[in-house]
Amino acid sequence: MKPLIIAGKEIKSRLFIGTGKFPSPKVMAEALEVSGAEIVTVALRRVSFNSPDPTLSAIDFDKYIVLPNTSGAKDAEEAVRLARLARAASGINWVKLEVTPDPVYLLPDPFETLKAAEMLVKEGFVVLPYMHADPVLAKRLEDVGCATVMPLAAPIGSARGLKTEEFIRIIVEQANVPVVVDAGLGLPSHAARAIELGADAVLVNTAIALAEDPVKMARAFKLAVESAVLGIEAGPIEEQEKASASSPLTGFLD
Repeated sequence: MKPLIIAGKEIKSRLFIGTGKFPSPKVMAEALEVSGAEIVTVALRRVSFNSPDPTLSAIDFDKYIVLPNTSGAKDAEEAVRLARLARAASGINWVKLEVTPDPVYLLPDPFETLKAAEMLVKEGFVVLPYMHADPVLAKRLEDVGCATVMPLAAPIGSARGLKTEEFIRIIVEQANVPVVVDAGLGLPSHAARAIELGADAVLVNTAIALAEDPVKMARAFKLAVESAVLGIEAGPIEEQEKASASSPLTGFLD
């Protein structure tokens, strides 16, 4: 598969993994291993970089690109403060920007997200913003210097699949930065469909972490994403309105 490039860094896996909700750090580590993922996200509110933490301790920082996220931030000011704290404690200047004031559906605030993104980019952060599947917002985030855009497929943790498919298709068509579909993917087939739409990568957490067998599910998502990427690279045929026989229909009894 062709590598994915984000902010000049080459990334082979098109599957990003979140680290929340796993039954244990050990299971999380095993799931990360079989997933083949290189980028893993960690919620800044859930862990501390200043004291031993089971989740962080289970992640090999030499193997994975750890992407702190601002999950739980209610506005731009809070998100920026969390990102600054993470960078000061860890030296990591990549951040998955999340601003979700809505406690029920955890939908991102587009205005505060754009405001925070602009501030963080100016401070030298590599910003990967979680956002509505809004093509206009995607361009605005790209224009202020975000390294990717991360449109939601459906509300976080809902496992409802690609409810925003038509808008993601437009975002992909117009984007000049990688598009990473985030949130709402519940099945490996959802991830494959996102890649087939043209997304550069997908981010999955709940569907893997809360599966009956998280390790097996992580492998399933890995295979689905790789299959979708290979299928695209292989050059699929175009849809046809009429049947087209795959074997000759004449000459049997001549």
